Amino acid sequence: MREPRVLVVDDEPRYVRLLRANLESSGYQVLAAVDGPSAIKIVEAEEPDLVLLDIMLPGIDGFEVCRRIREFSLVPIIMLTAKGEEADRVRGLDQGADDYLTKPFSAGELLARVRAVLRRSSVRPKEQAQPVFGHGPLKVDFAQRRVEVNGREVRLTPTEYRLLYELATHVGRVMVQEDLLRRVWGKEYQDEGELLRVYIRRLRQKIEEDPANPSLVMTKPGIGYLFAATP
Repeated sequence: MREPRVLVVDDEPRYVRLLRANLESSGYQVLAAVDGPSAIKIVEAEEPDLVLLDIMLPGIDGFEVCRRIREFSLVPIIMLTAKGEEADRVRGLDQGADDYLTKPFSAGELLARVRAVLRRSSVRPKEQAQPVFGHGPLKVDFAQRRVEVNGREVRLTPTEYRLLYELATHVGRVMVQEDLLRRVWGKEYQDEGELLRVYIRRLRQKIEEDPANPSLVMTKPGIGYLFAATP
């Protein structure tokens, strides 16, 4: 198998060198871009396995780059930011990012996040015996990993699909936040409640007929989430 290819998008040469050194020493191939337009072109032409995307870029910022990439690709994206503000993290996730890292970060933290995101994007959940799941307007073909709402195909990122799979295969059962985080993201994410909330909102926007008044994915305050037994 070829080494996973990671696209590093940052206009600071020292960060590019640092990221390249850490990634290459751990067996990853590294591509690099210093601005948004170059990053988008590389994603289109090279189809990397993962993108490390800095928010503060010249010209179009990382948020806009992430949004444009999501128009044509489901490649996993980790946002890099010098700001630790919640608003920036949430905005990046809302644009379609899979995870985030706040500068400065250690090599160990970087590599752990990269491994976790790549693992989620490449490992299929163990599919249940029922090949097709139908629930009101929602239809999920587990064998084909195809999701439809009212007969229209909906494109989910690998992480969104894993979240839907866990909820849909536990219809009528309240799943606590920590359990969902562990099942979908991994044990190292059990305290990332903010991450789960953003993904629940993204999933509702894609599968609910009225995301503001969901009938499929229900919130159980202080506990977790429930895929309704009857839509």
